[in-house]
Amino acid sequence: MTSAHRHRLPVMIVSLLLLCEAYGFTQTKDPVDYVDPNIGGIGHLLSATSPAVHLPYAMISIAPLTTPGIRDRYLADKIYGFPAGAATFMATVGSLETDPSKQASPFDHDLETATPYYYAASLMKYNVEAEYTVSERAVYYRFTFPANAEAHLMWNASSSGEIKVVGPAALTGSPGNKGERTYFYAEISKPFASSSVYSSEPIGGDGRPANFSVQGLALNFRVPNQETISLRIGISHISTEVAKENLRREIPTWDFERTKTNARTIWNSALSSILVKGGTKDERTIFYTALYRSMGRMVDITENDQYYSGYDHEIHSADGRPFYVDDGVWDTYRSLHPLQLILDPKRQEDMIQSYVRMYEQSGWLPSFPQLSGDGTAMIGYHAAALIADTYLKGYRNFNVEKAYEGLRARATEGTLLPWRSGPLTAYDRVYQEKGFFPALAKGEAETIPEVNPREKRQAVAVTLETSYDDWCLAQLAKALKKEADYRYFMKRAGNYRNVFDKRIGFMAPKSADGNWVEDFDPKMGGGWGGREYFAEMNSWTYTFQVQHDIPGLIAIMGGRDKFLQKLDSLFVEQYDGPKYKYLAQWDNATGLIGQYAQGDEPSFHVPYLYNYAGQPWKTQQMVREIMKIWYSAGPLGICGDDDGGAMSSWYVLSAMGFYPVTPGRPLYNIGSPIFEETRIALKNGKVFTIIARDVSAKNKYIQSAELNGKPWNKPWFDHAAIVDGSTLVLQMGPRPNLAWGSAADDAPPSM
Repeated sequence: MTSAHRHRLPVMIVSLLLLCEAYGFTQTKDPVDYVDPNIGGIGHLLSATSPAVHLPYAMISIAPLTTPGIRDRYLADKIYGFPAGAATFMATVGSLETDPSKQASPFDHDLETATPYYYAASLMKYNVEAEYTVSERAVYYRFTFPANAEAHLMWNASSSGEIKVVGPAALTGSPGNKGERTYFYAEISKPFASSSVYSSEPIGGDGRPANFSVQGLALNFRVPNQETISLRIGISHISTEVAKENLRREIPTWDFERTKTNARTIWNSALSSILVKGGTKDERTIFYTALYRSMGRMVDITENDQYYSGYDHEIHSADGRPFYVDDGVWDTYRSLHPLQLILDPKRQEDMIQSYVRMYEQSGWLPSFPQLSGDGTAMIGYHAAALIADTYLKGYRNFNVEKAYEGLRARATEGTLLPWRSGPLTAYDRVYQEKGFFPALAKGEAETIPEVNPREKRQAVAVTLETSYDDWCLAQLAKALKKEADYRYFMKRAGNYRNVFDKRIGFMAPKSADGNWVEDFDPKMGGGWGGREYFAEMNSWTYTFQVQHDIPGLIAIMGGRDKFLQKLDSLFVEQYDGPKYKYLAQWDNATGLIGQYAQGDEPSFHVPYLYNYAGQPWKTQQMVREIMKIWYSAGPLGICGDDDGGAMSSWYVLSAMGFYPVTPGRPLYNIGSPIFEETRIALKNGKVFTIIARDVSAKNKYIQSAELNGKPWNKPWFDHAAIVDGSTLVLQMGPRPNLAWGSAADDAPPSM
């Protein structure tokens, strides 16, 4: 090469790079490429996350079946198999082994690929490479076997279900238990050479067996050379015939890469609804992984415009509108549903209409709608918050009168005992007559037979959460011009005051006679998980569980100064002994900062309460501290049960810089964003933008703000600002601006 050529080469490279950048060919990651489904795979105390492969809100969700009993899935040593609707199966080689524990294979995370749309792992015992990808109602497996192998696919039906061979390379599976209600139809890319029922003589040696049904089945293949054998499996909650239709419609050909690429495109499009600029690589990884986990529930179980309902056990026409199940609204009303509402209002309207359909089919509005029916878990009737929040933000394409009817029945005709459903009990009548749910005195034997013996009465928590739900229902009643109901439920919305003991400055239990329970300890009172008085958390947390009337809470505490002292104390109060003894009682109290526990949902709104008391800079400091300490980009990255995206959605919202303290009131509290710029693409075609100038780890304090180019001195904004595609500009700095947002008139509106 001549000297002239050597001198020209760098110029040519620079020119090429500039040209690539000009036309968008830069080497940057797509949002989907940041997602790491193994984040949270080790639980801090309770449940770990699963590296699930699925499409947003889709019916099918697949993760490898790992070592039974190892609840921290990331630490599991073996893969035992893979799910297939009403069955599981495992790919093996060598001598036939029908014991599932001996079929299992070690695997190595360093030889694993986990994404939202594709998973791959090496089954090291067999030298088999396993892969899969998905559509909405089908999964595509691919197994690469070594040469000269006796290859097997070992099938096990779930529960009392059965597997049926329907051809030389096809199977179906049916649930024997109607409650499971999952069917499958599977096609295999290569006819099996022989098959055998577990513990029986081999049959069908010619590869063309007659129809037969079994609970355990081995399919055997001859593999003279290294070979890939694929399976396409359709899933249905209606029938095996519909499972076959789902498969043929969604994955019609043997083209794994096409299916994988399509799944990736769908995910990248969904995650690109929020684009961020700045932050660290880990922060973007945490953010987009949290956003992926925020798109898992509710689940659309519509199949070819029909669906199975566990609420009347019938097949229904969907009439062109999806039907959703799988919601733990105690977890999800706080941040998951508000986030989903911003990103896709129509989907949330469909979710609420699904609640209405459940009510019409069963006569009861569920609190934890599952495939098989209402899960009757936790406390309150928080569908009121979900429905009121959606309606009052202007999204009304659902039968609101029928929804209101169901909510009113929940509030007045059914028991609100924890983890129970049924008619009113003596417990409920005290609330209706006296405005609080009664606790037992110390040592008093249970007198209400309907009380769940494990979950207890949770009387203070039920009072607080019900008063919030009553407020939500009152707002809906007002919007629907039901004035008498509005007045009635607004009166009940103030019932939180009835369990605030001014003598000690905490929410506390009362007996049915109206007397305070003696010797109550706000930190340790209530037994395991506080369940005699509270729901998983103690009085330190539940004292701030008044989302709807924060000025009222400030008033009963004695004003701003005393409120701030109590709130400050929450984040520094210690355990009165070793932490392990404390956690033995409070098994949901992970993510601790003093008595504050980020690992459980009742805490989520609390760091934002400084905005209501004139110290928004402390909200800015605390939300940053929580995100830095308790969310990370590794297997320990989620500090509590994610609960189907509840924990993750808190991070998504807080990392963007705002949070809905009071679902049911169309406004958001401002925190401290971690990205230089966040752009939310709305379904109405507009873009809501948050710009944080000079933001950094140190520059977390808001110095000044502008909304659409005009000075904004309030630590909140309303939902209309998002819908209108506004731009919020925050000037960030390393020290608090004590004046910004601190005046009494700057505080967010509340009851």
